Amino acid sequence: MFGNSFNRFLLNFFPPPEFLTEPSFGVDISDESIKYVELLMTKNGLKLGRYGEKIIPPGIVEAGKIQNTKKMEEILSTLKKEEGIKSVRVSLPEEQVYLFHLKLDKAGLRSIKEGIELVLEEHIPILAEDAIFDYDLVEENSQSLEIQVTAMQKNVIESYMCVFKNSGMKVKSFELEAQAISRAVVKNGDLDTYMIVDFGKKRTGIFIVSKGIVMFTFTLDVGGVMLTNMIKKTFNVSFEEADRMKQKYGLQRNTENQEIFPVLLNSVSVLRDEIVRHFLYWQTHKDEDGKNNTPIEKIIFCGGDSNLTGLSDYISVSMKTPVDMANVWVNILDTSNSVPEMSFRQALAFATALGLALGDFTNN
Repeated sequence: MFGNSFNRFLLNFFPPPEFLTEPSFGVDISDESIKYVELLMTKNGLKLGRYGEKIIPPGIVEAGKIQNTKKMEEILSTLKKEEGIKSVRVSLPEEQVYLFHLKLDKAGLRSIKEGIELVLEEHIPILAEDAIFDYDLVEENSQSLEIQVTAMQKNVIESYMCVFKNSGMKVKSFELEAQAISRAVVKNGDLDTYMIVDFGKKRTGIFIVSKGIVMFTFTLDVGGVMLTNMIKKTFNVSFEEADRMKQKYGLQRNTENQEIFPVLLNSVSVLRDEIVRHFLYWQTHKDEDGKNNTPIEKIIFCGGDSNLTGLSDYISVSMKTPVDMANVWVNILDTSNSVPEMSFRQALAFATALGLALGDFTNN
């Protein structure tokens, strides 16, 4: 009779004894690192628990695929031992995920799953028997269903499941990275349309979220490390010095920054062009019934390198579109009353892990 929101209401006022409460851990795996975050329910609401990052040496994970199972298990086993993690929610690498929109006629449809299987190979380069898929219902009427399908190769999922199992951790769920981020940065219940840009160290994820559902994802091989390397090469300085210069000056157009500005601008313009391309496609594309997409309200930036000075202003001015830095605490805690231990910049980098951990306490 009562849903998750009612259960959460009860937990707020009558939290179970601490020994009965299983911590919620979100684990975000990239090619370079594992970020983990714990959220705890208290009588005063959610609070941040343990969090951290473990570096993954090169070659263990590449483009989201686990290449060295034994080394990955060693890293996860160490993490379990150090933090006592028993169960986790894990993000799936965007590079290995296929996302597509599908309209199914109800006439003759025995099940949605069967309807998807029949046309799966028309939309993704994987045999249906080799794929795992899930879907979200976007819209329904008396004649048809509109759904958003997420698909992935079975062997990729199985490799992740295997390393966690062998490391002694139970996987509660695998989730699309974009869905976890949107859960963290879009206020619960907000069904408007947003473009989310996850600007990380080595890559950038561009997502469009509408009606609480991830409708589009794109991964670009542009990140903060590329900007740092451009400065390093141009000014013949160490990587550490180049990174310091990047953080200090960013995209400020002033006398002190007149030499660094054009170097960064050349790289950032590649990112801007991709954002513009996908933004315009969404805004102008019509579906098979000739309907326009819901317009994008604003662009939301997150990721470890997203708070580069001047970046959000540059994108906003050049696109004439509102750009906000993400508030990753919007569904977790009121920052006007409680200051999280995690810094603002750290929080931007932990958006995926926070969104995963939040999955235990929300309906979506």
